[in-house]
Amino acid sequence: MRIVGALLILVGTMVSARAETLITSLSNHRVLINSNYTGTQIAVFGAIERDAQTVARATSYDIVVTVRGPRQFLTVREKERLGPVWINQEQQKFPTAPAYLNVLSSRPIEEITSDQLRQRQKVGLSAIINSADFTSRRDGADQPFRDALYRLKAQEGLYLEDERGVTFLTPEIFRAGIDLPATAPPGNYDVDVTLFADTVILARTQTHFELVKTGFEEQVGVIARDWSLAYGLSTAAIALLFGWLASTIFRRD
Repeated sequence: MRIVGALLILVGTMVSARAETLITSLSNHRVLINSNYTGTQIAVFGAIERDAQTVARATSYDIVVTVRGPRQFLTVREKERLGPVWINQEQQKFPTAPAYLNVLSSRPIEEITSDQLRQRQKVGLSAIINSADFTSRRDGADQPFRDALYRLKAQEGLYLEDERGVTFLTPEIFRAGIDLPATAPPGNYDVDVTLFADTVILARTQTHFELVKTGFEEQVGVIARDWSLAYGLSTAAIALLFGWLASTIFRRD
């Protein structure tokens, strides 16, 4: 009887864990970047499905959408002024920092869940930046560099947080708009959607989209990557040629 009771409790826990599921979709899975590209917005649509046996919850749902761009190796340096010049002091490396980071939620994240869960599950911009795997250091002494990284990326419009970025169209259907500035780098972007209720995570899903260069910009990028030496020499030669032409045209006799 005890074994049967334990099995019933286990089955009940599994059903409860799967009571709600998320279905999400993007308005566009591939964004083309050309010479006229000035930024765009991708819409995330989602629906919350409840199991047929699940009773409606007394509290409303909350959604947090986290968008991470391609990883890049970043170095933040501390500069100190010495007379008329600035010199580099300490530095901190961020080998796996996302080039783009955007967190959108249905209301302030502090109201959605507890601080312990936010830090453990890396929910919210601050929790992601302050997580242990965001940098190579583990002693926590790099907080000023994390703050500087966030400040620089925010100034570029690449680290964003919108506490009202998710809108519920109905109690179970929601929408969020992901703003992509012209400075957003090409590559693969991960979109994580997390469902909350009563400060607890109920479900999670992930989807992706891609920023791709097209036309002349793509060809130049391919040449610069695959034929870096030839690209550098040709660029220097073109610069010298245009400099000589300019000096010849505007030369005063």
